Amino acid sequence: MKIGLDAKRAFNNTSGLGNYSRFVISGLAERFPADEYFLFTPRVAETFRQFHSATNQVKVITPTNWHKALPALWRTFGLGADLRKQNIGLYHGLSNELPAGLPASLKQVVTIHDLIFIRYPELYKPIDRQVYHYKFRYACHRADKIIAISEQTQQDIIQHYKIPEDKIEVIYQDCNPIFHQLLPAENLQEIRQKYNLPATFILCVGTLEPRKNQLQLLRAWHRAGLAADLPVVFIGRATAYKQELEAFIQENNLRNKLIFLPYIPTEELPAIYQLAYLFVYPSVFEGFGIPILEALNSGVPVITSTGSCFSEAGGEAALYANPNNIDQLADLLTQAAQNQQLRTTMIQKGLEQALRFRPEKTITPIHQLYVDLLAGK
Repeated sequence: MKIGLDAKRAFNNTSGLGNYSRFVISGLAERFPADEYFLFTPRVAETFRQFHSATNQVKVITPTNWHKALPALWRTFGLGADLRKQNIGLYHGLSNELPAGLPASLKQVVTIHDLIFIRYPELYKPIDRQVYHYKFRYACHRADKIIAISEQTQQDIIQHYKIPEDKIEVIYQDCNPIFHQLLPAENLQEIRQKYNLPATFILCVGTLEPRKNQLQLLRAWHRAGLAADLPVVFIGRATAYKQELEAFIQENNLRNKLIFLPYIPTEELPAIYQLAYLFVYPSVFEGFGIPILEALNSGVPVITSTGSCFSEAGGEAALYANPNNIDQLADLLTQAAQNQQLRTTMIQKGLEQALRFRPEKTITPIHQLYVDLLAGK
């Protein structure tokens, strides 16, 4: 098979959409090397230049001729000619969208990650919401098949875009395979020293923004009286929301109990997870929640939120608190911090839960979907 893949995020994005794109591309190339993969991207950032397997079956396609001056236009409207030139039979939009004007005979698949901009419109600029509405709606109606990364996303697509359920297939994703292996003690110690991490700490990973709900974590953590012995480490890009966190820290004299880290190189993240005493993901809503999987693979007890898709990722391994209930979260923080038997059980169940998302259960179904579509099933 000759498969075209939207690789813009794979080569240029450090967060969720980029991680998913790299996961799918690398997984397909490694598990199904007999097929050819054409990665379409308007540009290639140096950081991710070598993320995929260097084989003859993986080819990177970037704009040529006049398209070089208008790469965004090429990605949205100009891919048809390149797809015909390469005789590609199927194109997969990995990040919520499909180009316009593709050949009518071309099979098209799109992965929809979430419809958060519909559920929480106040978090987005009006113009961004309009653009997302147009792109997502077009992709869902034009695609021959939609991949939803969670049952929550599937239900949102059905509700908001009136798409038949049989057109949608729920296929989960895994985290980066580098989280699958536990690291030697010397590697952990090196990272602890590099980032000046405390002996025990709560870890919270994600962009600092209202939807991620980090202020609720701080309130519950402070109420539980854990600040003295269990500092909090935040990893994620800062937005204006960080000012609310800073105000709470200042008001409660917690300056020495918090660490804010910016973007961390992917290869160093597993060590920070494995050093953590507890992982807390208090988000209000997500498409899936890959940091939960990263923590489960790392042997760290996980507390996250009720509702949304979180139980799909965490299963029976995690503890769940209403994202608006400070007392409930504070109680779970206390239990997970102090009950050693509970911690042992959560870690063991977490490692078992993580196995549900390995490539044979995530990449193989995507490839089979391609095979079925090209066979006319």
